[in-house]
Amino acid sequence: MSAFMSAFAHLVGLLADLLQPLFHDGSAAMAIVLFTACVRLAVHPLSRASARGQKARTKLAPQIAELRKKHAKNPERMQKALMELHTKEKVSPLSGCLPSLAQMPAFFLMYHLFSNREIGGRANELLGHSLFASPLGGRWADALSGGGAFGGAGLVYVALFAIVAGVATFNYRRTKIQMAKAPALPAGPDGQQVPGMGAMTKVMPLMSFATLFTVAVVPLAAALYVVTSTTWTAAERYFLYRDMPAAGASAPATVM
Repeated sequence: MSAFMSAFAHLVGLLADLLQPLFHDGSAAMAIVLFTACVRLAVHPLSRASARGQKARTKLAPQIAELRKKHAKNPERMQKALMELHTKEKVSPLSGCLPSLAQMPAFFLMYHLFSNREIGGRANELLGHSLFASPLGGRWADALSGGGAFGGAGLVYVALFAIVAGVATFNYRRTKIQMAKAPALPAGPDGQQVPGMGAMTKVMPLMSFATLFTVAVVPLAAALYVVTSTTWTAAERYFLYRDMPAAGASAPATVM
């Protein structure tokens, strides 16, 4: 693990050196942004597959509702029928989770890289880099204690929070629209709504704002990864889901 972290630190340092003529003291921060963009570009095929799956599941809503009604008293038979339908239509119920799961290792790498003073037995030189007046290894609490919310380091976080709030608001509206087009909430064996599903549906659109908490507690370098990735996700989902059909509606085939 130590050798792997050393190699990763070397990669980030190399990117920073390449970007130094353009971004000077902010070269390491831009290296993190570039690294994040490369990760998201690599994960993009999974995002496209997830979008195709979501659209397919939405179009299957009437058939799913019919299966739930038909097998309401036999949950095992209902689950088997749903799996058979997904297999027949080549739709994976788990495809929506893959993009997020695939990029989590990169986030944790960035978190650990800027949380350790030593990498591979040597001093972590990346901790000497900063974004304007805010060290990449520092946190929002450090900025508050160092100069206040509107001090040099604090203003960096103000800008990040503003970006995250704007993206979260955009995601909130898009999620509300998407959920309105999604299949109806699943029913239990007795035909009643599954307990807790209604509350979950109301909470899900608000999850976008949880990123604000993440940015506030992780090192600035990891926060930059989160902000870049979240902004990428918002733009990506806008283009991939802009032609999302309503539940059960037929839509022209889209080449993705």
